[in-house]
Amino acid sequence: MASRIGELVLECRDPELLARFWCEVLDFVELERDGDDIEIGPREGFGGAQPTIVLSRNDDPQPGKPRLHIDVNATDRDQDAELERLLKLGARPADIGQTGEESWHVLADPEGNVFCLLRRRLNPL
Repeated sequence: MASRIGELVLECRDPELLARFWCEVLDFVELERDGDDIEIGPREGFGGAQPTIVLSRNDDPQPGKPRLHIDVNATDRDQDAELERLLKLGARPADIGQTGEESWHVLADPEGNVFCLLRRRLNPL
């Protein structure tokens, strides 16, 4: 099997404003808050056919750094087995200042685009 896009992460200055905007545009609802970050998604909740969107506060976006990145979830294996598979496909670990306490792995694709492998498994759909 493979991984699925579980969520898109958009760095922004005003998560509240963008949460309201995207909820109206997509008919999404607020699913979760973690500090200043707001996760929105379909009314059915997490793990459905559509990825959720995490609006992540960043008061000082860096020029040239993408403000959107993909988070993927394994569908048929645990996180460690999926990490091994992704590394064999050409992904490589990326350091973006994480503490080492995160439950996810930060990786870069073969062209250096950063993405995260989350712990939670999703149904393959």
